[in-house]
Amino acid sequence: MNKIKELRKHNVCTVVRVCEPSYDVAPLKAEGIEVRDLAYDDGTFPPTNVVDDWFEILRDKAANKPESAVAVHCVAGLGRAPVMVAIALIELGMKYEEAVETIRDQRRGAINAKQLSYLEKYRPKSRLKKNGHKNSCCVQ
Repeated sequence: MNKIKELRKHNVCTVVRVCEPSYDVAPLKAEGIEVRDLAYDDGTFPPTNVVDDWFEILRDKAANKPESAVAVHCVAGLGRAPVMVAIALIELGMKYEEAVETIRDQRRGAINAKQLSYLEKYRPKSRLKKNGHKNSCCVQ
């Protein structure tokens, strides 16, 4: 499976699906990659409980596996997953415009008007404080 090779290349320990499950997670689990489901409606922004769970996953990774990465995906890679990445970038100190631009540099057409409005209004809550760990992001 070529996608597993790509995940391994980036040292991914957890895959977060923000869409409905559409594939068998057994091959990922066999590689030691955890799969977490945080699905929410396409074309929208994440509900509070999804955002809370997203940051719980990211904080857990930073505390327990700081050398590894978390991957997030949706169906087309243009809405739900980019919004999750954007809010993480905002929590790490980026302005929303910079976060969106960073994502759109890699995913042309990412983030619709409704999602952009959500990001514009999003206020960081210090959920990803830098605590001696390298907090970074790779957008592909």
